[in-house]
Amino acid sequence: MITLTCHGAATEVTGSRHLLNINGQRVLLDCGMHQGGELSKRLRRDTLPFKSRDIDAVVLSHAHLDHSGALPRLMRRGYRGPIYCTGATLNLLAVLLKDACNLYLKDLERDNLVRKRKGQKVQKPVYEMEDVLAVLEACQVLPYDLPTDILPGVRVNLLDAGHILGAAMVHLTLDDGSEPEPMRLLFSGDLGNTESPLMRDPAPVPEVDWVMMESTYGNRNHRSYQETLDELAEVLESARGGVILVPAFAVGRTQEVLFQLGCFYHQGRLEGWHVVLDSPMAIEVTQIYDQWLELMDPEDLAQLSAEGSNTLEAFLPCLHLTQNTDDSIGLNRINQGLIIIAGSGMCNGGRMVHHLKHRVWDDRTHLLFTGFQANGTLGRQLVDGEKRVRLFGQTYAVRAHIHTLGGFSAHADQAQLLNWLAAIPGRPRVLLVHGEESAQLALKDAIEARLRHRVGIPYLGETLVLRP
Repeated sequence: MITLTCHGAATEVTGSRHLLNINGQRVLLDCGMHQGGELSKRLRRDTLPFKSRDIDAVVLSHAHLDHSGALPRLMRRGYRGPIYCTGATLNLLAVLLKDACNLYLKDLERDNLVRKRKGQKVQKPVYEMEDVLAVLEACQVLPYDLPTDILPGVRVNLLDAGHILGAAMVHLTLDDGSEPEPMRLLFSGDLGNTESPLMRDPAPVPEVDWVMMESTYGNRNHRSYQETLDELAEVLESARGGVILVPAFAVGRTQEVLFQLGCFYHQGRLEGWHVVLDSPMAIEVTQIYDQWLELMDPEDLAQLSAEGSNTLEAFLPCLHLTQNTDDSIGLNRINQGLIIIAGSGMCNGGRMVHHLKHRVWDDRTHLLFTGFQANGTLGRQLVDGEKRVRLFGQTYAVRAHIHTLGGFSAHADQAQLLNWLAAIPGRPRVLLVHGEESAQLALKDAIEARLRHRVGIPYLGETLVLRP
């Protein structure tokens, strides 16, 4: 028997965790954290609804925290098996998990000070840095397109998903002995936007029996990339005399924005602007991207080479990297000609929150969102048009101009998801995950109308029998 239980990213976008059971062998696809709200409180509430010691193997689609962030907690609770991922994903994990741990422990320390003052019992950490290091030690690197037996009757092949550096679709061949032929399952992970820069398009998928696919943008299509670039140029023009804040994910989005600003620079369209990358983590991640340029889109690499550049930093000569906190604070004294790129991408932490405190009330500020904003995040409040927001315990009026560039998304839109699924041979059964309910229902209707596939939407904690 083969079953699948969705312990996260079921009618929601974050917290990707899907547990396969193949005749008692348990393979966990992703182990992500839920996002939205304060980190320490979120982790305290977000328990793992399975026994970590019972898991035999983990396969990780990519490094984003909503897919990887609960791995340290898995180790803390006794998991001692392998974690399979690509080499680039391992490099990124080292940065993201350490940063998340430091943020969590600082949040917890602050919360515990409040608890002590109130005479309440302090909270113990749900994981610490030693658990992060245990995750990194457990990782076993698999290159793309190398089928590998990870357990008896369980073969894994990682395919380029085109989402961020190292992101993979997980192709599984599962033999439970119940039928002559093994069952084939494709877990999409996060599928890339075929129009976005730097990443290659998702790799072709062979015939499978089941497809478990993301649905983040299952109810909408992005603006064309050219329209997005035109809108970016309009924002640059309308924001002259002010400051542009770009909340950006350290992995993927920051590098795409830097690349496109580099293109604008070489076209003479960035005069009068200085770009500041105000994120130590994004700086480190960008250096990792530079180490894996061979995984990038060949046309974009050719553009880098044409300008005599072999790194993203060199491609944008007006780029400045903040070296410390004092450099970041010093940006508050500059009121024009700055494009500040900082984390977090959903404005629920990082230096961007400090920049918002100093600028969100100023109508000379332009706030440029380039990615998805999950429910419960400050970024979602701003995109939804909230007139007042809470920052560091105080209320601030929102007078900044809000812009959303949908074409920069690292996720496939509805049309791309349909085209991707249509290209898979045969007629696999489809399970929709990693999407809010409205997006999943819209995509389900579109798939059934166009492709005639059978489509299911698992709910949280539901166990599905894939093969009796």
